[in-house]
Amino acid sequence: MKILLVEDDVSIAEAIEEDLSDQHYLVEVAYDGQEAWELVDVFEYDLILLDVMLPKIDGISLCRKFRSRGCQTPILMITARDTVTDRVLGLDAGADDYLVKPFALQELSARVRALMRRGNPSLPPVLEWGNIRLDPSSCRVYYQHEEIPLSPKEYKLLEFFLRHERRVFSRSQLLEHLWPFERLPEEATVKAHIRSLRQKLEACGAPSDVIETVYGLGYRLKEKPE
Repeated sequence: MKILLVEDDVSIAEAIEEDLSDQHYLVEVAYDGQEAWELVDVFEYDLILLDVMLPKIDGISLCRKFRSRGCQTPILMITARDTVTDRVLGLDAGADDYLVKPFALQELSARVRALMRRGNPSLPPVLEWGNIRLDPSSCRVYYQHEEIPLSPKEYKLLEFFLRHERRVFSRSQLLEHLWPFERLPEEATVKAHIRSLRQKLEACGAPSDVIETVYGLGYRLKEKPE
């Protein structure tokens, strides 16, 4: 899941980014409203965490711009303003939820999970392929009853393919979806991570070809076994 965090306070942004990254979310940070607007114009996100007080374009105005352009991405507004008028203003601008500073990171995580479910009501709580089970709530993967020790990036790759059954993705598309834009590696990195993921699946007794290569096009999740 890819999250855009729009927050001009560096210390707050770093704390949120670290906490959500530990939960296997891919987090990109914009430090002003204009940067956020340009990112959403180019990339797709599953959720936007939007501070109200921002340089260049404030959060309320930015939220209105997103909605007027047809952006349906769930938006969680974050602000130090706690009056009823402020909350109503944010919700009327198009925000889906409102969180007041200071807040506990555990509450932010719970709000994120709730909005993710609301924005993707068809997504099952546990993703399965044969005897492979991926539990997004605990960020753990199992083959039968044995946990598969995956790195954060391997986990994100497997989750991404499980959520997009039978769709083919090129290496460049996987980079766009699963790596922060400011730290994009070479396409060979995707191949290396997929190879490592396959090896770990095989070591636990799972099929190594869950993610199959479509030559000349990219990769996709193999059809589920009968």
